[in-house]
Parts: sequence; structure tokens; C-alpha cells
Amino acid sequence: MSTKEIIKSQYQASLEMLREAVIQCPDSLWNNPEDKNQFWQVVYHTLFYAHLYLQPSEQDFVPWAKNRKRYHRLEEEGEPYRKEEILEYFEVCRVQVEEQVPSLELEAPSGFEWLPFNKLELQFYNIRHIQHHTGELCERLGVVADIEVQWIGTKPE
Repeated sequence: MSTKEIIKSQYQASLEMLREAVIQCPDSLWNNPEDKNQFWQVVYHTLFYAHLYLQPSEQDFVPWAKNRKRYHRLEEEGEPYRKEEILEYFEVCRVQVEEQVPSLELEAPSGFEWLPFNKLELQFYNIRHIQHHTGELCERLGVVADIEVQWIGTKPE
């Protein structure tokens, strides 16, 4: 398996684990006012940055059609996205993985001036960010609702 195929596999596995957390999230946790950052906010933030960092550069980024300005910042409050909308955004991100990763120049600069490393490291950084928030949300599901999200090790078939 090539490096780019491995990258795609790990992106898709990470996104699938996050998607499973969304699917299993009870309505009572989706927009729980007791949480500093609501479940939906953390998911949207994660997908926004996954989508952004899959682009060649910040200038190439075209936000999702249902993007709401500043919602990618965790401290922003507003009308929550519905699960159905978030699941649509997952599909956008999955397609971006399949379209963008094959054309990566892994030794090229990240394309984002605030990330001073190459495209290969950017992919690890992005996947780690997805998994960081997925772990946070899985922990929340486990502690609050006794729900376990299964580990997904490679790209789902």
C-alpha cells in the first residue's frame, strides 16, 4: 500500500469513528447547555478543519455550502446544526479525502502560514486533530450515556 493510500485509509477511519459518535449521540447530549462546547459544536469544528487542511492552501478553501461564519470556533454560540446536516458534511469531507490526497505533494509546504511544516506532516496533524476530538466525544458518550464507540483501525469497506 502506498503512503497516500495509507493516509486516505487513516483519514477515512478517523472520520468514520467521529461519524459513529454522532450517530450514537442521544438528543439530550447533542446540544446540552451544561457542556462548555456542545457535542455538535465539537463535531462541526473538527469537520471544518479536516475540510480546510485537506485543501492545497487557505486560498483554495471553499467552505461547505451550509457553513455559518465563525461556527468553526468552539467559543461561538448559535443555532445548532442538526445531525442530518452534520452527516451531510461528513460526506463532503470523505469526498475531499478521496479527491485531494492523491494529488498531494508530500514534501511541499503545508499551504497554511501558521503551520510551518510540509504536507506530509499536515496530514498527520489533521488526522490527530480528528482523533483528538473523537476521543473527547467518545469519552463524553461513555461517561454521560454509557455508550461505547468501537475502534475503527482502517478505512471502512
